[in-house]
Amino acid sequence: MDSDTLLARITDYVNRPNPYPLYAELREAGPVVRQADGSHLVGTYHEIAALLHDPRMSADPRTRGETIRNPPFLRLDDPEHHRLRTLAMRPFGPPHSPGRVDAMRGEIARLTKELMEPFQAGRQIDIVDDFAYPLPVTVICRLLGVPRADEPLFREWSNALVASADVRPEEDSTERDRAGDQARIEMGRYLVDLAEQRRGHPSDDMLSAFVNEPEPALRLTQEELAETAVLLLIAGHETTVNLITNGVLTLLRHPEHLNQLRREPDLLPRAVEELLRYEPPVHMRERIPRADIDVAGTTISQGTSVVLVLASGNRDPMRFHEPDRFDPTRPDNEHFGFGSGIHLCYGAPLARIEAQAALGALVPHLGTARLVEDPPPYRQNAMLRGPRHLPIQL
Repeated sequence: MDSDTLLARITDYVNRPNPYPLYAELREAGPVVRQADGSHLVGTYHEIAALLHDPRMSADPRTRGETIRNPPFLRLDDPEHHRLRTLAMRPFGPPHSPGRVDAMRGEIARLTKELMEPFQAGRQIDIVDDFAYPLPVTVICRLLGVPRADEPLFREWSNALVASADVRPEEDSTERDRAGDQARIEMGRYLVDLAEQRRGHPSDDMLSAFVNEPEPALRLTQEELAETAVLLLIAGHETTVNLITNGVLTLLRHPEHLNQLRREPDLLPRAVEELLRYEPPVHMRERIPRADIDVAGTTISQGTSVVLVLASGNRDPMRFHEPDRFDPTRPDNEHFGFGSGIHLCYGAPLARIEAQAALGALVPHLGTARLVEDPPPYRQNAMLRGPRHLPIQL
């Protein structure tokens, strides 16, 4: 088939269970492959790394003339991106809140144990609905200070927002975008109202820290607070669901490595890094050049959509030895599982802790488990790729 249809084929749902042969085709076709719709795909490791670190590449859709009010910092460029990310980071991590994520370890272990209680021999369970979904949504809600009773509200909003963020060429996305905008408004309004209840009544959560910041120059506006809180909830939740679910699926497909982890639980942190390379939760990122740029001899025009296929870079044989082999002991594993450059995933330390806790708790129970369906049904989204359900028989 022609290489100019690669993006259409990658995003076609029929290829969701296994897009990796298409990624190999992409790398074979060249570092940069122009698509029929005028966009460009980049699937080789070194070119992706260079572009993620290139200040001429914009994450802001307004660069090509789109009208978007108050994008979250994930979709902004420096210096505004740096300002908002720094303010958002203050109550989350070093240097201002160095212990917050680490202090969640006990809570995460307790939540994991609670979710494991119904896991009994002979039962069929859905790893997504019964485990991988509720764990990170509960963790991020606790961090932000969302009451437990309100946690179910976020599933519908989250689904609409994730659908609107997908990459689908030659498809009318008007209705999907409208639903995503509405969900963002409703979720943002809810989180701002919740934060306002904490103003002057500080508690030990991030929304409280945002509204009770004593230094005026370090405060988020209401609109910035809404966008930042929505971003943290979606990004901190959806990607971790995929990481845990893809992890269970990969281990059940590789029983020799599952048994190795049961014997050597200390290998778990390295196994999580390999899962982030081998079956990453985020497969693609879009960037827009602010000026004409040359990539490996191809000129990409200013304002053109450039899709960086991170999951293809993670399987590039020019960077990784035997890249299609899952190897939990792999050394030198500098993957794109959390991106790279100025937009390196803000929540990576928390995602690592959650994945290690979740898989650490599950591994002892998976020795005799079997997949009910392989491949399982996948989500529609090609960018945030992961199973929608993962039924297993214990």
